[in-house]
Amino acid sequence: MLRSLNENPEKGFLGGEGFIYPRGVGLIQYWRSFEDLERFARNPADAHLKAWQRFNQGIGADGSVGIWHETYLIEPGKYKAIYGNMPVFGLAAATKHVPAMGRKETVRRPLGGDGEPAVSSPAIQPPN
Repeated sequence: MLRSLNENPEKGFLGGEGFIYPRGVGLIQYWRSFEDLERFARNPADAHLKAWQRFNQGIGADGSVGIWHETYLIEPGKYKAIYGNMPVFGLAAATKHVPAMGRKETVRRPLGGDGEPAVSSPAIQPPN
């Protein structure tokens, strides 16, 4: 599924992260729009829908495998993700990564407000 989505960016998939957590394996996905996600999920010509149907018929509700779906709609320009001492990851990897320094490190500014950081950013030394 991910290979197909990465090879077909017109479907609207922006990126994703796989991870292992105490209850099993997870996958976070980022999409250009909810409409793109839904079109992908419901497209009978796409292998995803057939695989999902086989899963439901084979596993169904027997309790052996759990599915966790959450969907969040984010208004363009009204989101911010801050990472401290992290590589480009998550939403930053799927969109544009901009260092949050000075006035950019406050969440209020990209959400339409004004404000100064509560704690100043440490000075970053240029590499030698």
